[in-house]
Amino acid sequence: MIPFLSLTRQYVGIANDVEQAVLATLRSGHYVLGEPVENFETDFAAYCGTDHAVAVNSGTSALQLALLAAGVGPGDEVITVANTFIATVAAIVETGARPVLIDVDPVTLNMDPDAIAQAITPRTKVVMPVHLHGRLADMEAILTVARSHGLMVIEDAAQAHGATRGKRAGAFGDLGCFSFYPGKNLGAAGEGGAVVTDDPELARKVRQLRDWGQSERYMHQIKGYNFRMDAIQGAVLGVKLPHLDHWNASRRRVANAYEKGLPPSLARATGPFGEDHACHVYAILPEDRDAFRTGLAEAGVATNSHYPRPVHLQPAFAYLGYGPGSLPVTEAYAQRTLSLPMFPELTPEETAQVIDAVTALVEKTDATRTIKEEFAI
Repeated sequence: MIPFLSLTRQYVGIANDVEQAVLATLRSGHYVLGEPVENFETDFAAYCGTDHAVAVNSGTSALQLALLAAGVGPGDEVITVANTFIATVAAIVETGARPVLIDVDPVTLNMDPDAIAQAITPRTKVVMPVHLHGRLADMEAILTVARSHGLMVIEDAAQAHGATRGKRAGAFGDLGCFSFYPGKNLGAAGEGGAVVTDDPELARKVRQLRDWGQSERYMHQIKGYNFRMDAIQGAVLGVKLPHLDHWNASRRRVANAYEKGLPPSLARATGPFGEDHACHVYAILPEDRDAFRTGLAEAGVATNSHYPRPVHLQPAFAYLGYGPGSLPVTEAYAQRTLSLPMFPELTPEETAQVIDAVTALVEKTDATRTIKEEFAI
């Protein structure tokens, strides 16, 4: 079986360095924050091209603390998308604010900048775009709309480590948020996250919020949280970060091979797959996803789906009032999305096998509608 993701293959190439870093951390006796985390923060800020990076215990915490640092709270509204992992919306809810969900562009599957203005109300405080699959959203257009209405922009860059268009993901808005969940392009050996920003006051607030609101030891100026990063995760991420650009280039190699080799009639989240795309996910859009997934499994190809039920149709968020049909592009995409194997160590031979298996299924099924035809709603 060709795996959807193999973290063990990645580990083989860096095992010695990771084990030495972890062992040194264990021997130090300092297991929360500390030097490994501080070093990673410095290096990750430099990598992203921002003045500050604050490491936290998860990507969800990064989003929540960025929102709180931006002053978001009860009564406020945050504009985002439902075509994302549930953490994006959950983090907004945790601040007491209300998520306002808008539809996505039918080609990029990212936030549609043209839909932002009509969603703005006097309660709107932040626009939160998501770089789905690792593809940068249209940040220039999003920032133009947001700035014209005096709104802050917080990037959910959890899938886009290293994606670049003049700036790196996370460096366009007021704050950028990352997840280091193990399967991400830059993954820890457990949970982890970070907030990046050029604003020293926002960075100070995030640092204070992640550590029980302390301004100094046992002096709690504000209500805070235990969202600190473990030292071991900082050590592991410090080893992995120098490899990120190479790993992303390998992901783009796989994505571009898929793009070239798959039948043109098969709808998918198209490229081009250049530096503005971190290729976290490569999604195809067969008309009968379940049958396609079964067929690929029978052919020895593992798959996943990101994400089969959009957030606004999740029972937990039914209270927001978005019923079926309210976000038609998002819903049409969610019904069909199927993610092919994607990780840096996927071999050319395995990539070719995936292409052959998909092509064989396309020839047996009706999967000829393009993205524009499918989502011209």
